[in-house]
Amino acid sequence: MSVAALVPAAGSGTRLGKGPKAFVTVGGKTLLARAVEALRGHVDEVVVATPDGSDAPRGARVIRGGGTRQETVERLLRATNADFVLIHDAARPFLPSRVVHDVLAGARVQGAATVALPVADTLVRGADNAWGELVSRAGLWAVQTPQAFRRTLILEAHEAARREDFEATDDASLVARLDRPVRLVEGDARLFKVTTPSDLALAEALAVAWDAETSA
Repeated sequence: MSVAALVPAAGSGTRLGKGPKAFVTVGGKTLLARAVEALRGHVDEVVVATPDGSDAPRGARVIRGGGTRQETVERLLRATNADFVLIHDAARPFLPSRVVHDVLAGARVQGAATVALPVADTLVRGADNAWGELVSRAGLWAVQTPQAFRRTLILEAHEAARREDFEATDDASLVARLDRPVRLVEGDARLFKVTTPSDLALAEALAVAWDAETSA
């Protein structure tokens, strides 16, 4: 069955402060180009949404994004007829092949799957910078991307969210709202999201080792 990778890259990158985040350069390549490069060999097509519908990296088709991430993803879903879709944030440029394979396998079995990591840090609920209630980390996962879905299922979830004026921070949570199961697939610590200047510095450091490994 056919698979499309969908990359929402229409955000402004306000917190990073360097213009549209997807076009920020790390190790000589934009975040978007790195994401597309990591996806291209595993799918039948890559569709990217940018702020103005231009500047697609090599090997990707481009559309114009929407006013929010959720609107942008729905536009991407309507831009392909693939049986399964793999939705991945351009701000997570270091995507191992093993992760792509595993999350697609999970979606083929369950209909929906997301990459995530078991929470390793101590968690505390604080207020006004004061230590409050300790929160058990047992059973808690930090959700990453990519997330993979049967396209008809995730499109149904987006349509329901739009009708009900519901906004989510990721796509798997929209499927969960329909009381449909979402499989958790173990991710990778290198799949951190580049959001702040300190994240960008970490990405620059990692790019050196990553590029040496992937070009070997």
